[in-house]
Amino acid sequence: MNNNNLLRYQSLVHSRIPCFTPMAISLSATIAVSTSVRQNQLHNLNFTKTPFSFNYNFSLTSNFSAIYASHRSSSSSAIFSSTGTENPVVSEDTINVLDDVQVFDLKGQGIPISDLWKDRKAVVAFARHFGCVLCRIRADYLAAEKDKMDAAGVALVLIGPGTVDQARKFYEQTNFKGEVYADPSYRSYEALRFVSGITTTFTPGAGLKIIQAYMDGYRQDWELSFEKDTRTRGGWRQGGIIVAGPGKNNITYIHKDKEAGDDPDIREILSACCAQG
Repeated sequence: MNNNNLLRYQSLVHSRIPCFTPMAISLSATIAVSTSVRQNQLHNLNFTKTPFSFNYNFSLTSNFSAIYASHRSSSSSAIFSSTGTENPVVSEDTINVLDDVQVFDLKGQGIPISDLWKDRKAVVAFARHFGCVLCRIRADYLAAEKDKMDAAGVALVLIGPGTVDQARKFYEQTNFKGEVYADPSYRSYEALRFVSGITTTFTPGAGLKIIQAYMDGYRQDWELSFEKDTRTRGGWRQGGIIVAGPGKNNITYIHKDKEAGDDPDIREILSACCAQG
């Protein structure tokens, strides 16, 4: 795609997407990043005039997957500690706040979040929000390793910032193999100091991951994405993954997403949760 065609394409995109919200996809920025792949040909683009629907049909050369894979292999933001060390990767203040945070299961029953790992070891994933397409990838990539977690006696948990109803919809849509909880207060995200802001949501890397997700058949739930609390709060805050327990204070691994879709290497997670000492 030459520069003139790129400018005409960007103009088309901006004229056909009427609103720019935390859950909208900035395809023009993504394509601009991808112009180093000169052989890419895009065609049959179709954007509807509603923020709840995004339809497209395009093809990319295999070089796109190489760029996507290269971006995924960037340096990790995880922090490890030796197994069994009490409170090694988060502060005592964080532990105290988490002990006071309630999350809710799919039946609406509230429990302190630290009870999820008080008597067991658990991999706890924090989604950006329940409608997020990249969070559906996170759910699948963790669930694919659940047999190994089960064999090691490790629970798999996913928490999202939102309501119990949103959590139920996510569970029904994804058939997630682990446990799902809602944190309507967002306090666990604040306690763990997960990053937030537009600059962590709209990045070239996140754009590449969104395109790859759609190519792989994943879809954003726009209805969940545009509900008020998600749009005004959850849409900007990223998530992360922790490995914790047994013991409320025993958090031995934490990964904080640097941007939307910043999943760590699954081998990191398995090493932290399931490696035989």
